Amino acid sequence: MKYTFIKNHEYLFPIEKMCKVLQVSTSGYYKWKSKPISNRILTKNEIKQKVTTIYFTSKQRYGSPRITIELNALGYKISRITVAKYMKELGLRSKLSKKFKVTTDSKHIYLVVENILDRDFAVDQPSKVWVSDITYIQTKEGLLYLTTIIDLYGRKMIGWSLSNGMSTEETSLAAWKMAIRNRGVQKGLIFHSDRDIQYANNKFANTIKSYGVIRSMSRKGNCWDNAVAESFFTSLKTELNYGNKLITKQQMELEIFEYIEIWYNKKRRHSALNYKTIEEFNNQNYIYKNVA
Repeated sequence: MKYTFIKNHEYLFPIEKMCKVLQVSTSGYYKWKSKPISNRILTKNEIKQKVTTIYFTSKQRYGSPRITIELNALGYKISRITVAKYMKELGLRSKLSKKFKVTTDSKHIYLVVENILDRDFAVDQPSKVWVSDITYIQTKEGLLYLTTIIDLYGRKMIGWSLSNGMSTEETSLAAWKMAIRNRGVQKGLIFHSDRDIQYANNKFANTIKSYGVIRSMSRKGNCWDNAVAESFFTSLKTELNYGNKLITKQQMELEIFEYIEIWYNKKRRHSALNYKTIEEFNNQNYIYKNVA
């Protein structure tokens, strides 16, 4: 440990002086320094470099479980406990920040439908169940409203809208239009949401009814009925580092776009998909179905 300290501080202090203070011989230090580094230490340093690269590539969003999965995918046989130890030594930890507050406006006169989904989030094919929710995001220029639509199969974000206002056209309808462009509506599709006015009003209800969609809504005050949509907002608030700094609306729009389209839909490893990315999950199931 003394030799390592001297080596790490050679550019600050004279070697002879450090050896004298630490009560080690100068010749002993130079002999130690000339020894070749063991394969074990080389491997450890290599893995630490990979850990650091993955950590910052994920914009400090990944903790030890997902970094371990990434390392295993690269061919490194290493446990989560070891990765956690290396991260601690490197001073790396995943970011945590404020929660998003969820908007709820269920005090309206429009029809509220039953909870058809009934927390059955296991889906075996695309466009069988879509779930949607709305939250608001604070910027230094005021609020933005994020509306999302997720296909439960593969957990892909197929539709979303970021708006200045809370009208149906800006929120639920805008996200719906993106969703049907990205993924076709199948017969018997269930669309599940909260009881917010943006989903219950006639304009939105009639629109999705024209596609033959079955509507489903969470029970009053029960966030677990829409757990997947809620889970997305939790991931967003922990991984986007929202709340640690206020930025402009334009900057936030770019941050949200990057998070959803580049990170969440393509690169992020999802625990619900056995820590596969959405693309890996879809490719695996495509191959499986074609082989079967």
